[in-house]
Amino acid sequence: MSVTPTRPPAAVRRRVAAALLLLGAVAYTAWVLEVVVATGLDPVRAYVSELAAADQPLGGLFRATDLVAGLLVLAGALTALSAISADERRAWTTAGWAALALFGAATAVDSRLPLSCAPTSDPVCAARETAGLVPATHTAHAVSSSLAMAGALAALILLTVAARRHGSWPPLRRFGPPLVLAELAATLWTLAAITAFTAGQGTWSLGAGQRLQVLLVACYVALLACCVARAPERHGRREDARDRERQGPRERAPQGQRQQERHGRRPPE
Repeated sequence: MSVTPTRPPAAVRRRVAAALLLLGAVAYTAWVLEVVVATGLDPVRAYVSELAAADQPLGGLFRATDLVAGLLVLAGALTALSAISADERRAWTTAGWAALALFGAATAVDSRLPLSCAPTSDPVCAARETAGLVPATHTAHAVSSSLAMAGALAALILLTVAARRHGSWPPLRRFGPPLVLAELAATLWTLAAITAFTAGQGTWSLGAGQRLQVLLVACYVALLACCVARAPERHGRREDARDRERQGPRERAPQGQRQQERHGRRPPE
C-alpha cells in the first residue's frame, strides 16, 4: 500500500516562515556588535562589508552571520510563499516574496566573496582598489551586494503595495510606506557616498548611511515575520483543506474507523 506524502498544514508553514524570517533579521544585524567589540573600523566611514574583510580579526564571525542571515531569509521567503494557497497568490505578493528570496540568496553568496582589505581605513588598500590590483572578489562582492540590496528594496516596495492593495497585513499597511521611504533615502545617501569616495571626495559618512540602510532592511524583515505569524486563519484553512483533498479516503478516515478496518470490523451504518 502506497502512502501519499503530505505537506505540513499552511498554519504550521506560516509559523515556520515567521521564525525563519525573524531569526534572519536578527542575524542580519550582527554588525551592531561593533558597538561593544573593538573592530578598528570607523562605523561612520567604513562599509559594513569591511567588518567581514579577509584581513579583519573578526572577519570570520561577520562572514558567518551574513551567511546564516541570507540562508534564513531565503528559507523563510520560500516557506511563506508555499503557505499561500494557489487561488490567493497575487502578482505583487509572489513577486515580493521572490525578491526577498533573491535578497537572501545574494546575501549568502556575498558572505563567500569577502573584500581582501578595508579600503576606507587602509590607504594602501584604497590605492590598490583604484588601480585594479585587488582580487576579483572585490568586483564580485560589489555585484552580489548590489543584487542583495536590489532584492531587498524590491521586496519592500512589492509587499507593501500588495498589503495595501489587498487589505492584508495591517502592520505592513501602516508601517510599510514610511519604511520604504526611509529605505529609499538611505539608499540614495549610500550611493552618493560611494560615488564621492570612488572619486576621492571623502566618504560623506558612507558607513552611517549604509548602516541605516541595512538596519531598515532588518526591521522590515522582522515586520514581515510578525505579519506572516499573524496572518488570518482563513488563508491557512483553505490551503489545509486543499492538502486534505490530495490525500486518499483512507488517510482522511477518522482514526476509529481505520482501527475497526484493521480488525476486520465494519463501522456502524
